[in-house]
Amino acid sequence: MVTPSFVLLVGIAVITCLCMAWVLGANSNSPPFAPAIGANAISTMRAAFVIGLLAAAGALMQGGSISETVGADLIDGVTITPLAATAGLLTAAAFMGIGIYTRYPIPAAFATTGAMVGVGLSLGGDPAIATYQRLGTFWLLVPIMSGGLAFATATLLRRDDVPETIGVPLLAGIVGAILANIRLGVIPDPAADQGTLARFVSTHIGGEPELAANVDVGMVLTTIALGVLAFGWIRRQVLVSVEGGIRSFLLILGGIVAFSSGGSQVGLATGPLEHLFRIELGLPGIVLLGIGATGILAGAWMAAPRLLQATSREYAQLGVRRSIAALVPGFIIAQLAIALGIPISLNNIVLSGVIGGGLAAGSAGVSRRKIGVTITFWLLTLGSSTAVSYGLYRAFATVAG
Repeated sequence: MVTPSFVLLVGIAVITCLCMAWVLGANSNSPPFAPAIGANAISTMRAAFVIGLLAAAGALMQGGSISETVGADLIDGVTITPLAATAGLLTAAAFMGIGIYTRYPIPAAFATTGAMVGVGLSLGGDPAIATYQRLGTFWLLVPIMSGGLAFATATLLRRDDVPETIGVPLLAGIVGAILANIRLGVIPDPAADQGTLARFVSTHIGGEPELAANVDVGMVLTTIALGVLAFGWIRRQVLVSVEGGIRSFLLILGGIVAFSSGGSQVGLATGPLEHLFRIELGLPGIVLLGIGATGILAGAWMAAPRLLQATSREYAQLGVRRSIAALVPGFIIAQLAIALGIPISLNNIVLSGVIGGGLAAGSAGVSRRKIGVTITFWLLTLGSSTAVSYGLYRAFATVAG
């Protein structure tokens, strides 16, 4: 039976979800265009506008897997109530708001994970140890993967014996091949909630012939075709103008990573309400993702410029080549996390890439103090958000009871 108090709790939870998504749009979805702004390839205000649109689209098309992990897999034995979801979201949003105010980006994944674990424990749930081990391993590998790949890519692009008419288009080809295999909600797939372009094309060109080890020939050919198209298009741009072609690729990369960031971040706002919307209210998942996408869009348009300035100017003085090196691993890791259903911090990924790309030209362009303070913020966020949300839910439950 729906009571007035239940309706009130649902309304408060939805408003809190919108506020959390707003903070995500302002904070965690800013880094994808930071390298492009640092390289003077796009203005701050224009970047904020584009980020909002692309991140909102990514939230709708790719946000389901992260949302399910945050909503159901972080704690065992209990379900997240509307009151608990409100306490967790308020805690995470407050931590990220501190990051916006201080200009030290707080990792949204750490803040939200800690907050939801805290309210889950306060409800009487048990720690989901296996999930924590999986998340922790991935998080520890992110800076190594992102920074290492960015350093190697930036070093390669700076080599005199690698023509830019080959190196940059080759990176574009790799990105295009990966795009053929990312999961999107707008592509139908009988075997999954989200389909890929490669599988969709393979299914509609006459079956799924397989090579050894169950390799789908149609998917392989589609992947290669999209990679070749991306390679050829960027190569033509670079042949006309090296700098113009590189800047074009940098802006495209920023857009792709912004889209990926929406898909990987919206679940941090919508996950706590998964049980409420899908089970108690019986609504389709797209409704909840739509609420999150709306908040992300508003946050990016209203508050992203402040973080964009901080991340683009203070971490490293990047050129367009090192900026590309920072974004390519960011895109790859973000899509890997979405496929695995692992909540991640785009701040962690892109800033690690920015630092790795900056170090390729020596450490002079990297603020060591900024890096050190940021890492300290990250480590403190996870534990303190758990404690704060635990106490906040207890306080709410006492008042409500």
